[in-house]
Amino acid sequence: MRYRTLGSSDLQVSEISLGSWLTYSGGIEADKTRACTEAAFDAGINFFDTANVYGRGAAETAWGEILSSRPRDSYILATKVYFPMSDDPADQGLSPAQIGKQIDASLTRLKTDHVDLYQAHRFDPTVPIEDTVEAFQKVVEQGKARHIGFSEWTPEQIQAAIDVAGPGLFVSSQPQYSMLWQAPEAEVFGLCAANGISQIVWSPLAQGVLTGKYKPGQPVPEGSRFASADMAVSKDLVYSDATLEAVQRLVPIAEEAGMSMPTLALAWVLRRTEVASAITGASRPEQVHANAAASGVRLSDDLLAAVDQALGDAPVTEPTLAPAARSGVKHR
Repeated sequence: MRYRTLGSSDLQVSEISLGSWLTYSGGIEADKTRACTEAAFDAGINFFDTANVYGRGAAETAWGEILSSRPRDSYILATKVYFPMSDDPADQGLSPAQIGKQIDASLTRLKTDHVDLYQAHRFDPTVPIEDTVEAFQKVVEQGKARHIGFSEWTPEQIQAAIDVAGPGLFVSSQPQYSMLWQAPEAEVFGLCAANGISQIVWSPLAQGVLTGKYKPGQPVPEGSRFASADMAVSKDLVYSDATLEAVQRLVPIAEEAGMSMPTLALAWVLRRTEVASAITGASRPEQVHANAAASGVRLSDDLLAAVDQALGDAPVTEPTLAPAARSGVKHR
């Protein structure tokens, strides 16, 4: 496993990280969650990404039970705040009160006194950006988070936050990014790189589509993510005949290069120096090890050109507002 520096921070994160979005929030059983987490440590993965909203605390609670048995300095832990945590309409967003309440709740579930990275899961255009920035600064000052990041902010929102916070507060951006979803390359990568902010990307395997297991015109395989109602919530983002056909064109390219489809897809994401880590999901330990094998794999220019040709116009390349994201910025 290789490691990269996370933005302007002192954190060295594994190129492949383990996420808990649709899996450890209730999609798979506790014993499998533990097995996958242990496999991650065995593979050299030190970066674990979760969020308060995943199972409304279930994913954080699961990892709190598992990770708290290990030395706190043996792993880098990230969580997020923004989405509704109850049926109370006020129990969401990035107001100072909500950030203050949710960081404490997350730390309790995670059984730790701090997270290494606390992220805004989306931008909240109903709250003045000055209020949100000051609330995150307070979380850092209190020692409850070492660093701050954000997920799926627009360039306008990123710039507004930097203008208020100055350099150094934000160290990471978490966009969707894969061979099939290349939208962040257009604007977000460059803006963040100029401000010392790394990308930690979600869905680098396009929720499993880039493994090649989903075939055009065929039902989804039993036991796969999209066969589960709980784990197929964002299927429409990446699942279509056009994308499935493009992926099938990639299969012989991977085979000729002597690598699996997941390795090709993850190495493709990690070819960009702006990316510090690719967040992967796994429901079985062998998937963790297979994903980890992509660390350090370098793709030749000829191979990258073949990938581009095979993908054709299937990928999303234009700036695209993320699911549940809203544009705009509010000031005091």
